[in-house]
Amino acid sequence: MVQFEVPAIVPADPDANVSDLLFQRVAATPDRALFSVPAGDGWRDISAADFQTAVVALAKGFAAAGIQPGEKVGFLARTTYEWTLVDFALFYAGAVMVPIYETSSPSQIQWILEDSGAIALIVESPEHFARVDEIRSDVPLVREIWQLHLGAIDTLTAQGAAVTDAEIERRRNLAVGSDIATLIYTSGSTGRPKGCVLTHSNFVELTRNSAKALNAVVETPGASTLLFITTAHVFARFISILDIHAGVRTGHQPDTRQLLPALGSFKPTFLLAVPRVFEKVYNSAEQKAEAGGKGKIFRAAADVAIEHSKLLEEGKKIPFGMKLKFALFNKLVYSKLRAAMGGNVVYAVSGSAPLGPRLGHFFHSLGVVILEGYGLTETTAPATVNLADKSKIGTVGPALPGVGVRLGEDGEIEVRGVNVFKEYWNNPEATAEAFSDGGWFRTGDIGSFDSEGFLTITGRKKEIIVTAGGKNVAPAALEDPIRANPIIGQVVVVGDQRPFISALMTLDTEMLPTWLANNGLDAKMSLEQASRSDAVRAEVQRAVDGANARVSRAESIRKFTILDSEWTEASGHLTPKLSIKRNVIMSDFADEISAIYDEPVSTTNVPIGG
Repeated sequence: MVQFEVPAIVPADPDANVSDLLFQRVAATPDRALFSVPAGDGWRDISAADFQTAVVALAKGFAAAGIQPGEKVGFLARTTYEWTLVDFALFYAGAVMVPIYETSSPSQIQWILEDSGAIALIVESPEHFARVDEIRSDVPLVREIWQLHLGAIDTLTAQGAAVTDAEIERRRNLAVGSDIATLIYTSGSTGRPKGCVLTHSNFVELTRNSAKALNAVVETPGASTLLFITTAHVFARFISILDIHAGVRTGHQPDTRQLLPALGSFKPTFLLAVPRVFEKVYNSAEQKAEAGGKGKIFRAAADVAIEHSKLLEEGKKIPFGMKLKFALFNKLVYSKLRAAMGGNVVYAVSGSAPLGPRLGHFFHSLGVVILEGYGLTETTAPATVNLADKSKIGTVGPALPGVGVRLGEDGEIEVRGVNVFKEYWNNPEATAEAFSDGGWFRTGDIGSFDSEGFLTITGRKKEIIVTAGGKNVAPAALEDPIRANPIIGQVVVVGDQRPFISALMTLDTEMLPTWLANNGLDAKMSLEQASRSDAVRAEVQRAVDGANARVSRAESIRKFTILDSEWTEASGHLTPKLSIKRNVIMSDFADEISAIYDEPVSTTNVPIGG
């Protein structure tokens, strides 16, 4: 059994809780800008001391409203400054937040409120409240609903004016490391969401050790980041807490359509994103270049960037001719992309899905080191991550300090350490099933290590396809490179107990019009028309051929179907972090899958030789 465990850098403090991280940050640097909020065309800074003052005032409001230490409060809102304000106010009041994705349906909201036993709920918008109102009579434990758009923060702050500082300090110090800090529900990609009990020690110890491991990213002078992925997800939640501990200036942009202007004005030094964001940046730049008649230049620049990065990673000398090309493309292409991201981005932390070596090398040559990491809700986000001073593109890095990672006999990744959750809420059977001997958490993912302990993810254990011929196929190895194509939205590889591998595809409605126009086609073509277009099919075929070239013939995609619909959160086919709900898709599109296998494989234009 292959196993790597990294000792903690920071000694554990079993009495510490999450509120101590803010308290200590204020003691160390009270005047440091901890947040920036939109103000006109720019940003207004909020110091650590001013943030804590607002936190205490809101915590008093929760206390005055009758929230008792240990009680659970649901929170449904977008990624804004107010999210973290509410988060820490609940910590200071001794309460337990239960975050809910702001895209959740009424039935999902009901399940989380019922299962968690939440006694109050905070929502951001009228639309959020309308969804809650649908199920209000089904959650009798919820005695109070506060609405941010109606001024709930100001109202609560005023209501708490009579509560003393001493009372909040008492509440703030009640929790110790082993107590529950938050109850986060899994995204439900494989079934009904389960509540993960994350303790104060999970956050405190992981935060303190991660700050040291990622010192060059978060503890460098002037470090700043712009958050745009949902703070209800453990990934952004952890980074929010890490930023407070490390003193990183943090901004928020909940509307990803406004992301580029926000990056341009905020100018962050590092980003937190999922791979789909980097794919969009690359694809948008490529299609924009194509529209301006400079597509060949962009693709040549991309090829040089990737080769340049590979040589650097291998420690090889850069040929003189490549140096000249790189300098030219840096002026024509790379510098413009850096400027589009604000001009100051040096690092990006990526998680939730594999990025792919091509994009990793491309951004590396732009001067942006993408540090891929790996983790789950059950591991308080990161278990492994590439480090600023040593990273390997295509891997998710080594174990963080205080964390151990090993592979089971079947290659399943198991994790134990300071970051591993306590249990599934009200679900002892699932908890027992999730742990093996010695407190190792079974992740359900399959991976491999190199000799230095850098982990590579190869797929989900439950998603491994076994064809009728007995061939084991990991869908991600095919899906990830195909999804990088600009016109492809999502892809699901199928073929379990079938004679060959096939795939369902959806088109990317954002990128499709530009691609159509660039290829002399009607940019206003409907999704149904595009799904039947010979030109679109040929482009999808090109992406499939590229993926097939990476695998054996038995693993290659022989046929595919382009759907005339999208998979979205609203349709129920994607999770809030844009992961596919494979089981839902397999059920909803069973007829389309059957149709693939009803016709002889020879009728398709998909090559089956080689």
